[in-house]
Amino acid sequence: MDGYAFRLRILHERGLSLVNKEIGGDQMKRVSSADKMLFVRSQHASMINGLQFRYPIFGPVVRLAKRWLASHLFSACLAEEAAELLVAYLFLKPLLFNVPCSRITGFLRFLRLLAEHDWAFSPLVVDINGDLSQNDEKEIDDNFTQSRKAYEENTQNESKAMFLATAYDKASEAWTRCSPNPLELKRLAAYARSSASLLTKLILQNQTDSRGWECLLRTPLSLYDAVILLHGDRLPYPKRLLFTSELDQGIFLGGKGRHVAHGNASTCFHPFLLPSDMKGSSLEQLKTKLMVNFDPLRCFVGDVENGFSNRLKLWYDSLGGDAIGLTWERSKKREREEEETDGKYPVDLLRNIGELGKGFVRDVYLLKAPRLSS
Repeated sequence: MDGYAFRLRILHERGLSLVNKEIGGDQMKRVSSADKMLFVRSQHASMINGLQFRYPIFGPVVRLAKRWLASHLFSACLAEEAAELLVAYLFLKPLLFNVPCSRITGFLRFLRLLAEHDWAFSPLVVDINGDLSQNDEKEIDDNFTQSRKAYEENTQNESKAMFLATAYDKASEAWTRCSPNPLELKRLAAYARSSASLLTKLILQNQTDSRGWECLLRTPLSLYDAVILLHGDRLPYPKRLLFTSELDQGIFLGGKGRHVAHGNASTCFHPFLLPSDMKGSSLEQLKTKLMVNFDPLRCFVGDVENGFSNRLKLWYDSLGGDAIGLTWERSKKREREEEETDGKYPVDLLRNIGELGKGFVRDVYLLKAPRLSS
């Protein structure tokens, strides 16, 4: 309608009672997981919306927190709903402090919560409506203990490194079931600790220089094993790009880093309709040009993960960043040697990834070669 595409989903309150309804005493009627998540999302959205009315500054703090997470390439590690719950906890349980009364105060407390909470031994219970009973709290504690016991018995089970419990999700299944894993959470906490220290310094020194504040949302690309830079005008939301990413040339001194590939921007697609497309085009022609739900970043990340997930891990910004960080997944020495003899590690592998994103990928850099494990 008027150049915009909409997707509608019908939600009926009666369906909520049918999600897990007993039939015949011992048989459970189960709807699809997609339908379950639809109802969970509706409950979450309702609670968060109510919290926004209680605390008007809640929304701006959430937006800052989400932007920080995305800017440091944690989009795949922490769901947006999980970030909303973390910020909600700050308003519901300010502990020794008053409820945050500014965006900066709330943002700083969010960073400290990420960095300082004892995630390994303590669940984070977010009781938005204050309706959790003692039995509910006991159930949450039991679920948390069970999840930790399962991890101790099998260290390969990396689920629920962050346990976020709510009235509608007492087992922390909705938003943190698979991520962040322990390594991702450790990295998250380290980045949060560093940003909290910088933000505290900026506040205490009353700095107004924009470059100092920009550092809060600039992630050090040198900390990754490889980096992919994208064409900013081909991103799904080009206007959301805060800074054009560039690598410090000092990385390449002494032969430590290597420029692997360069590609030009494609003229075959745009994530949105251009003004030139609107002129002299009929409604039917415009319909053929309109790309519904087209996100080249998501498509590219999905293709790379499908083809190379056992060799590398992707870190990216889903809100508008033009950089993707890569870290090598460790494999056994024998497997690595076979890969090297095939000529696929690491330069050729990165070139293949660059070819996969032809027209969207600007540059590919190798910063650190993969390590062999015993």
